[in-house]
Amino acid sequence: MSKLRTERLKKLCSQDNLIAALAIDQRGALRRMLGESASNEQLAEFKVLVSEYLTPYASSILLDPEVGWKAAEKRAASAGLLMAYEKTGYDKTQPGRYPDLIDDVSVQRLKAKGADGIKLLLYIDIDEGKEVNDRKEAFVERVASECKAEEMPFFLELVSYDANISDPKEYAKIKPRKVIEAMKLFSEPRFGVDVLKVEVPVDMKFVEGFAEQDAVYSQAQAKAYFKEQSDATEIPFIFLSAGVSAQLFLDTLRFAKDAGCDFNGVLCGRATWAGAAEIFKAEGAEAAKQWLLNEGKANIEALNAVLKETAQPLNI
Repeated sequence: MSKLRTERLKKLCSQDNLIAALAIDQRGALRRMLGESASNEQLAEFKVLVSEYLTPYASSILLDPEVGWKAAEKRAASAGLLMAYEKTGYDKTQPGRYPDLIDDVSVQRLKAKGADGIKLLLYIDIDEGKEVNDRKEAFVERVASECKAEEMPFFLELVSYDANISDPKEYAKIKPRKVIEAMKLFSEPRFGVDVLKVEVPVDMKFVEGFAEQDAVYSQAQAKAYFKEQSDATEIPFIFLSAGVSAQLFLDTLRFAKDAGCDFNGVLCGRATWAGAAEIFKAEGAEAAKQWLLNEGKANIEALNAVLKETAQPLNI
């Protein structure tokens, strides 16, 4: 990695070289939380609140260039800026969950406006077949080339799925292989990834001792999957919170550490600020601000404490 790219990556890390980042690049998902009639101005206003009141406690913030620039301006001076490059969601009218880039955005433009790194989300079913996945591989290679040319750190977010299975319990049985094999693939040098943003390899709601219903994995099996995930790549990787509760996410990080999983931090979204979205929708901005100053701050400080106990610093 070039010196300039390394310097930018450091801006996204804490003083301990952990990635303790706040994610609020949601667009479609956030609109569903705030109400389908929520305007772009309301989404932008909510993002500003989260950025202004929580980034003093985060190493960086992940935002989007569609409704996130005002929030970027309100982040703490100590917080780096990671910007999403993809359009929200995917085209549901055709199979494949293909990604697409925002039309009037480039890595060069994101850098010029102050981004310290680029994030691309890819939905990936490792078993979907060469015709679909080869197209996705080429897509990632193109973004990687842009990032290399602009000397920008490249974060690749992988979200697994199965094209033929929608039942959560059935999917939980095959999720570990889906997650781990995707990590192995996109760790290849041709993809130019600096940091992988990934799911934990199991669905914690189906782990013995955490299960809300019948368990799919014993704790020993789940720990073995976390260790296999850690061993699957030499690239730094961080966990996404995937919308679980703040407490379950903390418990998951401790579980990962106990399993011998050498992850390097988190990009945590809804587990930190979801409660504020409910308040914003029902009571408005001032009430959401108070929630962020209290519960939101407590959530992120608890997360930072657990990260210091569980995550491994980046070697930069």
